[in-house]
Formats: sequence, structure tokens, C-alpha cells
Amino acid sequence: MSTSKKQTAPSPETQAEAMQIARATQKPGQTKEQTKLIAQGIQKGIEQYKKQQKAKARERDKLRKKQSKERLPAQPEQDASQHDTDSPTVIQKQHWLPWLLLVASWCGFAAYLLQA
Repeated sequence: MSTSKKQTAPSPETQAEAMQIARATQKPGQTKEQTKLIAQGIQKGIEQYKKQQKAKARERDKLRKKQSKERLPAQPEQDASQHDTDSPTVIQKQHWLPWLLLVASWCGFAAYLLQA
């Protein structure tokens, strides 16, 4: 097994883009060889940028897969409860005032009956 990196030829699009950028930044009196060298440097930069973006995309995919795997065990429990009821469960916090008024009215009714 060798540890050397495989050298691949750059894509024609990358080469064309690098040459276009090199020509756009070309200075008066600059030779074709110098422009070619500049284009090669730009091309290497583009390739390096693409490699970095691919690495970032792989990391994002790994993180997304890890998060989806963490959610999977919790999902069957939710699915089982959702199959029992078709409508979503709405949990509302009840206010204490109606209960207080109900208790007060029953106490008042009991006091009225005891007086009579």
C-alpha cells in the first residue's frame, strides 16, 4: 500500500476558469508563460477550495446522519402514540381563576343551605 497522493488532471472547466481569471488580471508587458504560471496557481487554488468544500460537506453529512440516527430510537414511541389518536395532542395550561370561582360558589351555596 502506498501513501502517495493520486495526482488527477484538473477539469477543463477549472482550467478555463483559471486562464480567464489570469487573463483578466494580466499586466502590460507580461509574457504568455507568466500568464500560464499565474493560471496554474489560480487553478491549484480553485482545486484546493473545492477539496475544502467537499470535506466540509462530508462533515455536515456525517453530522446530519449522526443526528438522524439519534432521533430514530425516539421516533417509534411517538409513532405508536400518534397511531392511537388521529388528531395531534394539544396540551393547554389551565388557569386557576375558574376553579377558584367554582369552589367559592359551592362554598357560598353550602353556607346558604346551612343557614336555612
